[in-house]
Amino acid sequence: MRYAFYTTPDEDHPLTIAAAKWLGSNPFTGETTRLEAAGDFDAVELTALTADPRRYGFHGTLKAPFPLAPVRNEAQLLTAFDGFAEECARFEIPEMALGQLGPFFALVPAGDCPELQALADETVRRFEPFRAPLTADDLSRRKPDSLTDVHRSNLLSWGYPYVFESFQFHMTLTGPVPVERQASMRALLEQTFARFIGKPLAVTSLALFTEHARGAPFTVHSLLPLGGTSKRKMA
Repeated sequence: MRYAFYTTPDEDHPLTIAAAKWLGSNPFTGETTRLEAAGDFDAVELTALTADPRRYGFHGTLKAPFPLAPVRNEAQLLTAFDGFAEECARFEIPEMALGQLGPFFALVPAGDCPELQALADETVRRFEPFRAPLTADDLSRRKPDSLTDVHRSNLLSWGYPYVFESFQFHMTLTGPVPVERQASMRALLEQTFARFIGKPLAVTSLALFTEHARGAPFTVHSLLPLGGTSKRKMA
């Protein structure tokens, strides 16, 4: 079992619905659907190009997946989650954009968002005591020799290379897209997510996702409102 702290809109939010249709998976319900041809892509190619984000579910990472430390249990994690969510204030990302991180496409903030950075930083710190140490296999999968010194240090200290000054919030929409298909993919994504691009995105809750076995789909375990304004929403 691995746990991860993500931010994602509520289950009935239009962006959640649009992303679930795009990826063919809903992490709130665990339901999957077959993708259909769209734009210049047939169903087979589109299914292949969205395989990675389909397994993880639509989200933005705050603390990357981790198994629990041997001295911790899920009840303790949930108690800490309750307290943390109550302490955190809601905020708004002023504008979302369609971004490209190397060969991957994602929805990203159009500019700096200090509140988002602060939430990510504190989530990493607060739940670090719950993270089991990386195994040799974990380290190998991250290919530490290919990382910068800062990223390698983050990996060894925090279990993930892209934290704090290296954090770049993104809500992934594709796996790696071949160079010759990137223009077509961009056009399709701009059309599919037009109503969300150039618009603000409210961050009102924090989600705990779980992966029940390595390689299994991630699903929403529970969703807590920031500021503690309502009860936990269980998936």
